[in-house]
Amino acid sequence: MSGHRTTAVPTMSDVAAEAHVSVKTVSRVVNRAPGVRPDTEARVRAVIERIGFGRHGAPHTQLSRTQTIGLVIEDLANPFYSQLGAAVEREARIRQYQLITASAEGSPTRQRGILRGLVARRVDGVVIVPADDTPAGDLALGADDIPIVYIDRPVRGDAADTIVSDNAGGVRSAVEHLVAHGHHQIGFLGDHAEYWTARRRREAFLDVHTSLTLPGEPRVAMGPHTTESAVAALTQWGRGREPVTAVITGNNRVTLTVLHALRQLDLRLALVGYDDFELADLVEPPVTVVHADPAALGQKAAQQLFARLLGDESPPQTVVMPTRLIVRASGGPPARPRRRPNPGR
Repeated sequence: MSGHRTTAVPTMSDVAAEAHVSVKTVSRVVNRAPGVRPDTEARVRAVIERIGFGRHGAPHTQLSRTQTIGLVIEDLANPFYSQLGAAVEREARIRQYQLITASAEGSPTRQRGILRGLVARRVDGVVIVPADDTPAGDLALGADDIPIVYIDRPVRGDAADTIVSDNAGGVRSAVEHLVAHGHHQIGFLGDHAEYWTARRRREAFLDVHTSLTLPGEPRVAMGPHTTESAVAALTQWGRGREPVTAVITGNNRVTLTVLHALRQLDLRLALVGYDDFELADLVEPPVTVVHADPAALGQKAAQQLFARLLGDESPPQTVVMPTRLIVRASGGPPARPRRRPNPGR
């Protein structure tokens, strides 16, 4: 032994010191992540085997573990969160962990009750889509030494790992796509402004509207939306000398609502939705979307949680996951005005 051991129970920092690598490299090795040279991986695994790291674990000993983690999301019925949850479950299954999943339904009160229940069940760690910006550590999770990873949304002032999408980059790609196809009057229909993602995407839209010097005042309508509210917003935006010719929606649920509104109005507008959704390629026209990849978000959050359970003591990190614009047909050029029938023919 080199004398680098810092605690009685081996930690990821101990492995890093013994193997002369960074804690991040050790985390990659234990999570089977790419990007580690074979000789480095072999050296790290030799140290892991020699000092017993992983057999006894840190910060808890194996005997104190329940081999269970919790996942608290917003809405189990939303395909975005079901894909995210499936990715977390796959990572747990690989490590022979059980996953307890619950939906807070956007309620901070319900979320607090769920978290207390998970603590009572002695889960080893929790992945949370925060219902608001209140740190889960306020519920004494931190005092119980339970690792927390926030996903999709950050919270205020909590020193914990956070995995989010590049909301600003995603919205920018949507606006630039529409502008490239000749649209300059673009509206944004977002989700309820109480959600961080909704606010962030609205702010990104306003920033891009300014930076591209698009004409007129930005047209923005925040939710929660019904078909009726979407019809009202689109009708208002269609008036005047410069009506909107394109719309960006703030998430998959809003996209579906807008599709219903467009059909009810028999209105032809270009559309880019934030979040992909089932059958988006079968709608006529197929819907162009900003794909935030919920599976990648869930996988990254779970890997980070298990790294903490294995003793990773590096500072908390915020990881911004890239988005991708999936171009279909709905973001095309402005529709030509329909010709009125000639009464003389």
